Amino acid sequence: MFDTLFHYPRVLARHRDGPSSQERELFLTHCAKAGATRSTLLCLASELLLVARYLNLSDNRLIDSQEIEVASSRWVQHQRMQRRINDATYCRQRFVQTTTGWLRFLDRLAPPPTKPVAFSVFIDDFVEYMRDERGLSPRTISNRCWQVQTFLAWVDEQGGNPAEVSLEQIDSFLALKGAQGWCRVSIATAAAALRSFFARMAAQGRCTTRLAAAISGPRLFAQEALPVGPKWEDVRRLIASTATDDPQDIRDRAILLLLAVYGLRCGEVVALTLDDVDWQCDILHVSRPKQRCKQDYPLAAEVGEAILRYLQLVRPHSSSRTLFMTHRAPLRPLVASSLHHVVVSRMKALDIQCPRRGPHALRHACAAHLVAEGMSLKEIGDHLGHRSSDATRTYAKVDIVGLRQVADFDLEGLQ
Repeated sequence: MFDTLFHYPRVLARHRDGPSSQERELFLTHCAKAGATRSTLLCLASELLLVARYLNLSDNRLIDSQEIEVASSRWVQHQRMQRRINDATYCRQRFVQTTTGWLRFLDRLAPPPTKPVAFSVFIDDFVEYMRDERGLSPRTISNRCWQVQTFLAWVDEQGGNPAEVSLEQIDSFLALKGAQGWCRVSIATAAAALRSFFARMAAQGRCTTRLAAAISGPRLFAQEALPVGPKWEDVRRLIASTATDDPQDIRDRAILLLLAVYGLRCGEVVALTLDDVDWQCDILHVSRPKQRCKQDYPLAAEVGEAILRYLQLVRPHSSSRTLFMTHRAPLRPLVASSLHHVVVSRMKALDIQCPRRGPHALRHACAAHLVAEGMSLKEIGDHLGHRSSDATRTYAKVDIVGLRQVADFDLEGLQ
């Protein structure tokens, strides 16, 4: 790798003869395979040589974050003495970032000290109960554990114990979170998680059986909230804004069409693989994590053309089978948070007014559009992958035209 990057003999010798040359070259090769450009590799090679000089890697011991910070401080002090920098913030951050990535690749980065989770024995048992006995999805288990851990950490700060928790303490915790800005839905979700947790505790004889039944959050009315998606005209304008030859627009057009046409969730889009697009039969296979199955959709012509254009012109060559990748180095599959930035930034640029901007707003817009097109709630629920008709029923309230037809129904002649 050094021979490829450097042509001047003195520069090449400096990198070859520097400390930890083999480890540095291995990391540069890894970054090159990940899609890093030549200019990026040149900067990285210089930074790695610098790190190797300021950090002792002669033995095989693990390096912790404190040692990295000490080395970065020495480097910043040297730069200041040479009057090469005015603000040390970026210089320090870059040193730490490069060092951390390199040591992680070498498997020599010491894990950060973990703060012990309060009452972890109860949490572990609750996880096993939800996974093995209830059969809940990993996302649901993660969400409920976070709610319970937040409460138990608060109890630990108060010097209490889960086996001795009172209903007054739970009410105080929920009231505190409400004062801190939690909405009614979040408080109700926390109450439901705590109710499930203490029901499990009671089943094992660790607390009173009456506690779980007495936990209550704010009342949520069925279908109380309207969908918060943009107008369909704005969705079309959003998609039309990507009709360019820019690589990012080509990729984002395919993503936006999947979100708007099929109403997919973020996780479902980023989970798509090259094998999920059946070009021979024009079928799109979508993994539904909540149903633990795959759902087949007919591949719409416009969506298929957008995906095909992305694959032919933009998608980088990679061993990964994930459909959507980053378009800049380092090359890696997109994550759900990436889609949030894609949608929000484009909606802001077009000044699309919507109570909540984000990928899920396009799912709401898709459902509202299907209602306006006259599809039944059962058909809409199947299209969106809803497990229950209750999740679809809220979209009936946005069919203003249909409601007006009911209101204008001629009752004359009825006795």
